[in-house]
Amino acid sequence: MAPSRALSARSAPLRRASQNLATIFCIKTAATPRPYHSHDHPPSPGVFNAAENAILSAAYAHVPEHGFTQRALSLGARDAGYPDISTNLLPEGSFGLIRYHLVTQREALAPKSKEIFNSNAATTLTSRIGDAASATHWEVSDKVERLTWERLLGNRGVNHRWQEALAVMAQPSRVAASLHELALLADEIWYLSGDAAVDPSWYTKRGALSTVYASSELFMTNDRSPGYGETRAFLRRRLGEAGTVGAALGGAAQWIGFTASAALNVLRSKGARI
Repeated sequence: MAPSRALSARSAPLRRASQNLATIFCIKTAATPRPYHSHDHPPSPGVFNAAENAILSAAYAHVPEHGFTQRALSLGARDAGYPDISTNLLPEGSFGLIRYHLVTQREALAPKSKEIFNSNAATTLTSRIGDAASATHWEVSDKVERLTWERLLGNRGVNHRWQEALAVMAQPSRVAASLHELALLADEIWYLSGDAAVDPSWYTKRGALSTVYASSELFMTNDRSPGYGETRAFLRRRLGEAGTVGAALGGAAQWIGFTASAALNVLRSKGARI
């Protein structure tokens, strides 16, 4: 069955939880511009200490089979040479494994952007922007699309487990940390794409990208097309729509209202009972 099919009633709660994340994120992102970027300012060493990092990195290999669960953590601890009980020392429990995924995939974008945009072999853009264009010339909008796509591809290995992760991220005790990571992701993508604006467009750009990314990530969890081709087509459509509407809005307040409404409509169109 195609990914665009109406979702079952059984999956509606997960989608409502995911929608709450997307909507709140739009508001949070528009509220406070950040003048720094994550790869320029690495996470504090206290986020994951050496033992936690060893356990989480080993446990991550078990996520495809066991999900973002305590079982995966226990197996990871064992693989890293720690007793199973050592997982009790992880302050966030299994959510730490989700956060590990979010952080590592976001941090991977900086080297990936250099690999893609600085390569003399990058020729795929020519067909999109004209035969006379330089193969190494990328518009900011093209970079945003490509980096957002690269981040989505970072979910490939755990895509079949990601709805479970979204449900955990939407829990009240985890929303703040989840939104923080999502906000950092939107800011990172725009920065790596060459955008350094500090005018009112800061709000619309990040508000748009947050909504587009959240809906595309959710769409991807139901995509069975080769290479997630339908997800990329969905992403490009949504980016185009967001750019058109964003240009017509004059302020952050208008944009927040639009993104909240649009995010709800995305889920309703998929059959979520909200």
